[in-house]
Amino acid sequence: MKINPITVAELNRYIKDKVADDEYLNSVFVKGEISNFKHHYTGHMYFTLKDETSLIKCIMFKSYTATLNFMPKDGMKVLVLGSVGVFERDGVYQIYCQAMQEDGMGNLYTAYEELKKKLEDEGLFDTKHKKPIPFMPKIIGVLTSNTGAVIRDIINVSTRRNPNVYIRLLPIPVQGEGAGIKIAKAIKLMNEKKLADVIILARGGGSIEDLWPFNEEVVARSIFESELPIISAVGHETDFTIADFVADLRAPTPSAAAELAVADISEVKNKISLCKKRLKLALKRKTEVMRLRYEKCLNSRVYREPYQKINDYYMQIEKNVKTMQNVTTKKLKDYKIEATKVITKLDTLSPLKTLTRGYCVTEVNNKIITSSLDLKKDMEINLRFHDGNKSAKVI
Repeated sequence: MKINPITVAELNRYIKDKVADDEYLNSVFVKGEISNFKHHYTGHMYFTLKDETSLIKCIMFKSYTATLNFMPKDGMKVLVLGSVGVFERDGVYQIYCQAMQEDGMGNLYTAYEELKKKLEDEGLFDTKHKKPIPFMPKIIGVLTSNTGAVIRDIINVSTRRNPNVYIRLLPIPVQGEGAGIKIAKAIKLMNEKKLADVIILARGGGSIEDLWPFNEEVVARSIFESELPIISAVGHETDFTIADFVADLRAPTPSAAAELAVADISEVKNKISLCKKRLKLALKRKTEVMRLRYEKCLNSRVYREPYQKINDYYMQIEKNVKTMQNVTTKKLKDYKIEATKVITKLDTLSPLKTLTRGYCVTEVNNKIITSSLDLKKDMEINLRFHDGNKSAKVI
């Protein structure tokens, strides 16, 4: 008996119809934790609902998301009302959500918030601890998986911006149990061996579970204790991990991290060229100014008549000397007139002047006699006249 095969589309359509005919699956009320949440630009929401042992994909169309009074996010526990249906093209079943309400936060999200608050209170997020990223690092240390698009993107962006930069990859597990400890050891090794000038810690996007190693305390403290500056590029632009807050710089994507770590050599060359042009222009202007000042100096009176200033000083000196001579002569004349007056006055009061009028001075042993009682008989005396002396004897 020959059995005719059916197509994949026919099988998926059959399963879809079977599921649609199940009344229980047409209205299900499920609780679980959100993971891999995506809010599409069309307004639709795509996410995974999971518990400790299982998961199921979910979609909530824009017409239903308008009724939400909160914004769903990874790690949030919710209650979902909807129907289970099969997406015929991919052959997957999922919950088509019609309503959703919060049912508390997931354990991972709670642990994330607690650790974040603890480290923030300790000051691990303070900007004063952030180390500057070197402008032109020679070696870029990359901590990520050695397979996948992340390392390729970093290499492509880095070499495009600067072909001379050296990429040193230290492979690490980016998810799974024990990954956090291995990441911390890799950071420590990079620092002990001085394997790079700057470190990029990177991985692609994922759920909160996938990114959890980068939310572990051991990784956060190893980043904080690193002497080498670290750029964190974990997940997509909307993903934030503890590593992002502790790192010296956060990049939204691994490609952006490469752009932040590696200077664009063409831009550097353009800036150097621009600076050279500005320097030449500034030097030309400075030279022109100096030339004008030089010409002004050459045309000045000092250069044209160098002795004129000296001659002016000579004339000033001669004028000062003449003035001093005139002052001195006048002073001497005044002093001479004053001296003549004094001499005339002294001459008038001189006893010698009295002698010219017929008087004389009697002396005994060069002592002037002022009283007749001082003279004795037979005493020899000297008589001083205005024109000479004569000896005499008292009778």
